[in-house]
Formats: sequence, C-alpha cells, structure tokens
Amino acid sequence: MKTLLILGAGTGGTMVANRMTELLDTNEWRIVIIDRDETHYYQPGFLFIPFGTYKPEDVIKPKRNFLPPTVEVIFSDIEMIEPDENRVRLAKEGQVIYYDYLVIATGSHIHPEETEGMVNGGWQKNIFDFYTLDGATALSRFLRTWDGGRLVVNVAEMPIKCPVAPLEFLFLADAFFHERGIRNKVDLVYATPLPGAFTKPIASKKLGDMLERKNILLETDFNIGEVDSNKNVIRSWDEREIEYDLLVTVPTNMGADVIERSGMGDELNFVPIDKFTLQSDGWENIFVIGDAGNAPTSKAGSVAHFMLDVVVENILRHIEGLPLKPDFDGHANCYIESGFGKGILIDFNYETEPLPGKFPLPGIGPFSLLQESVANHWGKMSFRWIYWNVLLKGRKMPIESQMSMAGKWT
Repeated sequence: MKTLLILGAGTGGTMVANRMTELLDTNEWRIVIIDRDETHYYQPGFLFIPFGTYKPEDVIKPKRNFLPPTVEVIFSDIEMIEPDENRVRLAKEGQVIYYDYLVIATGSHIHPEETEGMVNGGWQKNIFDFYTLDGATALSRFLRTWDGGRLVVNVAEMPIKCPVAPLEFLFLADAFFHERGIRNKVDLVYATPLPGAFTKPIASKKLGDMLERKNILLETDFNIGEVDSNKNVIRSWDEREIEYDLLVTVPTNMGADVIERSGMGDELNFVPIDKFTLQSDGWENIFVIGDAGNAPTSKAGSVAHFMLDVVVENILRHIEGLPLKPDFDGHANCYIESGFGKGILIDFNYETEPLPGKFPLPGIGPFSLLQESVANHWGKMSFRWIYWNVLLKGRKMPIESQMSMAGKWT
C-alpha cells in the first residue's frame, strides 16, 4: 500500500487530507497526517481577541473534528524529514514513517527572540504579540485597564502571516479607544520595514491615506535592530528611535524548526518551491501548501485555499506520470477590518495588484474592492463559519482558485 504523508494539520494540511480522501483509492493508499498539537486554531480570530470581540474559546476546536475517519492521525513532534530516503522520523517513540508522496503544511511561526531585547524585561508586560492565542489573550487583559499613552505596532521583517493584520489591528484599536472615550489620550504609530503601508502600490496608497485620516503615524523603512525595554524604545539599524508605552509586535515569522533541521529551507526556514506548480525545488514527490513554502505571495488562509486545487491536481498528475500544471497564480483575497463596522476587500495575484471593483459578482458584488463598506465587514465576520464548516473540509467554494479580472476597474 502506498502512503501520502501530510505534515501539519492546520488549514492547508487539513484541506489536503479531506480532498485527497475523496480522490485516492483507500484500497491502494493510506493517508497519514502528523501534527504536534491536537487543537486547531482559527488564527484570523486572534486579531479580535484583544478588543473583546472574540474570546479564546471562539477560535479553538479539536483537530480531529475536521479530519476524515479514514485518515491516520498522529500527534507528535517531527524530529527530521529525510527526503532522499522518503521517510520522516518522529520524536514519539522514535517512530519512522515512509511515504510515497509528502505534503508539507508546517506553517509559519513567530520568533520574537530573533530581535535583540524583544523578550527581555517587557515581554507580556508592555510588549505583546497578537499572532498567538497566548499573546492576544494577554494583550486583551492589558487593554482592559490601559488608560492611554503611545501604542506602537511594529513589524520586525517580511514576510509575515496576513500582511494586512497589523493595519487591521491599528484600525480596530482606533475604534476601540474611541468607544472607550480615550482616543485623545492615545498616540497610534505604525513602524514597518516596507516603504509604504502595504506591499502593493495602489493598496499602499489607499491604506496609507486611511492611516493619515485616522491620525495614525506611519513610520516607513523601519528595520528594527533592537528593543530597549529599559527606555521603552525600539531602535532601527539606521539608529532611528521610536518611543513606546505599549509595543504590539509582529515578530520575525519563520518556517518550522524541522525544516531547518532537515536542511530543506531557506534562511527563514521556508521550503523553496516552484511558485506555479507548488512542487518542491529539490524533490519531485514533495509538494508544499500554505505558509510553509517560499512562494512570493501573501501567507494567508485564502492563499492556502487557492493553492489546494493546484496541489491536489499536481499530485494526482504526478502519480499518473503526467506533466504538472503551472496553475497557481499567487491569488490572494483579504478582508481588511477598518473599524466602526466597516471593512475593505483586496483581491490580487503575482502579476496584478489590488484594483477597485465589485466581488465576486461583476458589477453587483455584494463586496466592494479597495473601498470601505459595511458588507465587507460582514464578509470578514462570516468567514469564521465558512472556515469551520466549508473551507477546512476541502469543499469547493464559489471563488475560482485563479484570480479573475471580471468586475475590476483598471
């Protein structure tokens, strides 16, 4: 019997397990999925925890709930991937699993220790992240009693999971402090290594204008070198300093440690892949989905969903000895909470930056591209139900994997 082995039971790995269960003959194939953690986290929901919109229990469910009964599930740390031998070594009892095809879905993880001084002194006292459940929950407790000062949101380096999340945090913070009646006592600052508010020029201009309108200071080209928690200062490599009373950091994002141990990653432990076929550069029977690869697109749940069709089809084509299809175009679709019950939607790919228009129905919507609307906010809030009930199960959605220009205004 042949084995399809999936590393990681997060968004990408779970979708692959569900879809491949429907397509592979269970008399000929076993599907095995490995993860270190039995809890599935709805990571887009972490953003809302600091502001009291969600509670921790709203964003967690058991991973087994979303995996087919025919899939063999193993909860263990992964010691080593040995791709030349087609095997994976587990920390659990020294177990070794051989595979015919491997899907790497090990994700991206924060590493605050990569920035000098980040975890010394002020960590989870007046320095917080919101990219982990613990960080978002601790920040929620802090904000309940904080009476104002200088709040700095800093991105350590790119790439990060969900590049719009720091902007969303600032927009929601602006609304949160208005609702508490202390916005006049809070200075909001966004310090980013990017030359603008976002990675794409048109969206960067739109989002930068929104920051200015909301009286949020934008500090660009800020490449953080260290955190001085004694002085409450972050310092860039070019020796600029930004003072803070509260620092909300998006630390360095890196691929899983096992990728580094296995010698399969780049300098940030992301697996080099063909950005169109999603096949590993080094091994033809290894494919990568989601944040684990180095595809030059957003690391976001929508991207993993759009990758799914390509990964699945190309595994099946490789099994049959057919050439792979270079069909992944970098498609990303991101709702951006802008506060006060409104949101923005952007839709883009490798070649086309976000443009205004209507989505998904051309001229109708109901969602507006690159414009604020109430409908966009509700699109964002409804995604949690879609995530648990549709997306994770690998079901088809009424949005094509490849980006469409229909409904966009050029």
